[in-house]
Amino acid sequence: MANDDRSQDDLVPHDPVEQDPVQQDSDRLEALGYRQELRRSLNVLGNISMGFAVVSPVVGLYAAAQVGMSVAGTAWVWALPLCLLGQCLVVCVYSELASQWPLAGGAYQWSRRLASPAFAWLSGWMWQFAVMFGNTTVAYLASPWLFALFGAVPTPTEQVLASVGFMLFCTLVNAYGINFLRWFVSLGIAAEAVASVLVGLTLLLVFRQHGFSLLTNFLGAPKGLGVSNLDGFLAAVAVAGWAFIGFDACVSTAEETKDAARQVPKAMWWSLLSVGLVVILNAISVELAHPDPAEVVAGKDLDPVTTAVTHAFGGWADKPFVLVVLVSFTACLMASQGGAARGLYSLARDDVFPFAKHVRRVNRHKAPIGGLVAATVISCAALPLGLSTSAMGSLITFGSAATFVPFFLLTVVALVARVRRTWAPSGVVRYGRLGTPLNALAVLWTGFEVVNICWPRAILAPVGAPWYQVWAALLGVGVVCAAGLAYLAVRKPHLRMRAADEDQPIGDELAPAVL
Repeated sequence: MANDDRSQDDLVPHDPVEQDPVQQDSDRLEALGYRQELRRSLNVLGNISMGFAVVSPVVGLYAAAQVGMSVAGTAWVWALPLCLLGQCLVVCVYSELASQWPLAGGAYQWSRRLASPAFAWLSGWMWQFAVMFGNTTVAYLASPWLFALFGAVPTPTEQVLASVGFMLFCTLVNAYGINFLRWFVSLGIAAEAVASVLVGLTLLLVFRQHGFSLLTNFLGAPKGLGVSNLDGFLAAVAVAGWAFIGFDACVSTAEETKDAARQVPKAMWWSLLSVGLVVILNAISVELAHPDPAEVVAGKDLDPVTTAVTHAFGGWADKPFVLVVLVSFTACLMASQGGAARGLYSLARDDVFPFAKHVRRVNRHKAPIGGLVAATVISCAALPLGLSTSAMGSLITFGSAATFVPFFLLTVVALVARVRRTWAPSGVVRYGRLGTPLNALAVLWTGFEVVNICWPRAILAPVGAPWYQVWAALLGVGVVCAAGLAYLAVRKPHLRMRAADEDQPIGDELAPAVL
């Protein structure tokens, strides 16, 4: 046998050199028509943390518990699994879209590829204002907890000023880039998750005051309001939907997530399901550990969550619990504000948002500083409404409705595209034959919830509230839509979108990986 001087390594066939995953994401982004400007450094856990913080079990429970019990008694908890199931249908559609087009500004970017430019732009406009005014609401609801740490009750002016302070603090954290934001948000959700699960399980297993039959009792709440049990439960469903609307924050950071086509859909599922289960656990625990749920129905206890916790653990738990709630609200605002900034950045880089040249700017930390400043200014501009309780109540009601409208619009255009065979999911996540029926069910769910939330109900407004607060959801959606249509007619952003699409078709992309 002839001598062979080659080394053993030379005799072993080598695989082709694998491309850097981050570079693959950048190439995919370039194929979709955009340069990599933001820092791509999030792994799947970092992306999950963004969604978890915005959905937030503590914020979601506080937003829904008192109102839900006041209209449907302790039976309101059944609205939570119903809303969670409905939102899972939405995530099915979002997962296929995010996997195929992992872009910041999901609602706008996806609609642009599925529908007309004008429709896509209006969808993005509505989503942006829903998020930005939602941030106003979170900041406003967070500020009393700061005063509660010191046993104080703020005046309306003090609450508004404290809300501005919260907003500016979160803006500063966001301005230092995604890694700094991730650190703060992860710290917040770690405290929130541990506290939520431990408190919920302890209330349920150690401090339970009532039998499980209480969970099917309306406690006379609908009758006291002059409506049927069904009407009361539908009102609770309208309120409970707000607890499951933040998972799309995972999409907002898609351009900063490694292997985004795979990881963003996973992150949406993990954030929605984990938060959903914790919210349901804690809602049940609070009701069964509450000393007198009838007091909530009667309007004598406006904070049933804190009442249940302090009654079970004693007065010493008051301040630590307030701190956990405050941290939860802050993490929620940080992540949601970051999502709003990235959505504005996505619109502005296409030159289809006011002052786009400034809004699309990215700073040296690779944070969308222009979008961040714009989102903060718009959110803060709505905070003076907090000087009037009825006006802020109207904004809160609008926020819920305006969030579900983009869900509905996007699921509709996705279903129409499937039926017309102009879109077949081709990302790493696709549901095959189940995709169309799941999409159709998502349309039915989001359409129902839009109507349910916008339906004018006096029972969801404070006693003696002005008429515009009762109609706030419908009026708010109408005003934002009218403003968007006026901008569309005057500035014609859809024409710039169409011209850009003719230069570079927006559907061109790299071949996606196979499952």
